[in-house]
This record gives sequence, C-alpha cells and structure tokens, in this order.
Amino acid sequence: MKHLKISEAVVRRLPMYLRHLNELSMSDVQTVSSQDLGRRLDLNPAQIRKDLAYFGEFGKKGIGYDVSYLVEKIRQILKLDQEIRVALVGAGNLGHALCNYNAYLKDNMRISAVFDANEARVGERINQLTVQPMSELVSSVQQLNARIGIITVPAAEAQNVANQFVEAGVKGILNFAPAIIKVPPYIRVHYADFTVELQSLAYYLNQEQDAEE
Repeated sequence: MKHLKISEAVVRRLPMYLRHLNELSMSDVQTVSSQDLGRRLDLNPAQIRKDLAYFGEFGKKGIGYDVSYLVEKIRQILKLDQEIRVALVGAGNLGHALCNYNAYLKDNMRISAVFDANEARVGERINQLTVQPMSELVSSVQQLNARIGIITVPAAEAQNVANQFVEAGVKGILNFAPAIIKVPPYIRVHYADFTVELQSLAYYLNQEQDAEE
C-alpha cells in the first residue's frame, strides 16, 4: 500500500465496492470493469480507479478487475481478513436489532459482548449473546480484546459509556446516541444519528419543492 494519507471519503467508498463485488462473486462473475462498477454504483469510473489506485494496481487495461482478487484485497485493506470483536452497550430495540444482524454478517467483524445498565435486561439472551451488567464492561472488553465499541444508549449516558470504552482499550467507537462524545485523539469516533440524516433529507426535499414552485 502506498504511504499516503487516504481521505475518509475514499475509505467510506471501499465497503460499497466490496459489497457489490461480493454480489458479483456470488453470481459467478469473474471480471468487472470500472465502467460497469460505475454504472451499477452511480459513480464516475475514474473515481473508482483513483480510489483503488491508492492501494495498488489491481486492474488490467482492457480486461478490468478480477472480482475474487479484488474482494480479497479490499478485505485486507479494511482489515476484514482478521477477526475484529465488537462490544455493544444498550440492549434496547436498536441494540437488539444490531445484535441480531450478526447472523447475516459474512465478515470477521462480530458483536461479541453486549451490556446494559438496566438490571431487568441483564441475563437476557440476544442471538447467542448474554446481556452483561455495566460493572463487567471494562474487564470483559479487555478479556475479549474487543477493538470497537457501539453505543446505543440515551444521550445523557453516552459520555459515561465512552469513558468506559476508553478505559477498556477500544480503538474505535460507533455512536448511535444523539450526543457528541469526547475521547482521546487516538480513538476514532463515527456518528450514526438518524435524526440528523432525516433532517438533512428534509432540506433537499424542500429544495425540490421550491424549484417546482
């Protein structure tokens, strides 16, 4: 891999490429061109070639990309060729859904532990996982060597959960709580805020309506 600073936009497109390439592989498609990928993903083929070129020369002019080989390489780039254990805090409706989604994931990333502060939920089984009390979070995450934490708790509790994840040694946090959390700079935080996404969609809907008037 080239020693360049890769933009977040490029990294976020790689899973999209991987998902489509997996679909092609399941359909026994052996090669694919950047033009075909571009049509299917509604992206500029030049952008796809540029994105992949950051990590190496994977295609052949006039032939395209070997699908199986490119799947393997993108999995390596995203570190999906190694087991990545994930811990989740918040066994409510969203937490349940994410844990149950484990059954459909084909990569080595798995939710391996789930925690909740509600004693009534402790001991509950969710997709072969047992809900643990918050008092066990740090020790369990360290024992599992979980590297990613997911937060699905109310906003007021998000920072407390983040602090415990930091103490436990996670390297990345996916935060579904509608709150900004503060962590050391060496920990990566991604936010998944449904409200923000819906509100931004509403803005674009209004733009279309204004244009029609």
